[in-house]
Amino acid sequence: MRLIAAKDCHRTRWKNDGGWTTELARDPADDATDFRWRVSIAEIESDGPFSAFPGIARDLLLLEGNGIELDIDDNAPVRLTRRFERVHFNGESRVHCRLLAGPTRDFNVMVRRDALRAEVVARPLVGSMVIFPEPGVEWFVHAFAGHASARGGTGELALETGASLHLDFHGADAGRVLLDGAGELVLVKFAPVAGG
Repeated sequence: MRLIAAKDCHRTRWKNDGGWTTELARDPADDATDFRWRVSIAEIESDGPFSAFPGIARDLLLLEGNGIELDIDDNAPVRLTRRFERVHFNGESRVHCRLLAGPTRDFNVMVRRDALRAEVVARPLVGSMVIFPEPGVEWFVHAFAGHASARGGTGELALETGASLHLDFHGADAGRVLLDGAGELVLVKFAPVAGG
C-alpha cells in the first residue's frame, strides 16, 4: 500500500491555456517514460480540443461543476451533467469539449490498451469495504470527500479528502485490504489484458 497525499501532487497549466492538470499517479513514475497507466484531475476552464493519446484508453468522470459536452469523432455529443457521470473513449479520437455553465473538475484515467484495462467507479463509503487480491491487479483509491482508513498486511494508512492510495497486488503474499470510513471514493481497478 502506498499513500499519495494531495500536497505531493504536481499541478500544471495546459499548453493551450484552457485549464490545469493535477497528476495523482502514474506507472512507471518516471515522467520521461511512457506510462502504463496514469490518473489525474483536470480543471477545465474553457472550450477546446483534448490532446491526442494514441493507443490509450481513457475514462473521464465529472467531479464538480455544471457539466461538459464532448464531441467524440463523428458520434452524437455526450453530455456529463451529474457528479460521477462517466464517459469512455480512445485516446486517438478527436475530442472537442464544451463547458455547459462554467468550469469543471474531472477525474481522468488513462491506460495503455495493449497492456491493461481499467474499471472506474465512484461510490459512497459508509462503514467498511474489502478489496481482495487478484494476480497482476492494481487498485487506485481516491478519497474525493470524507475520510477513510486502509488496513492490510503492511499496516494501516489514513486517507483524508484529496488523498489517494495505490494498492499493488503483484506480490504472491498480498492479502486483502479493508477500507473503513465515511465519504465518497473513486476506485480504479487495473487488470492485465490477455497477452499484455
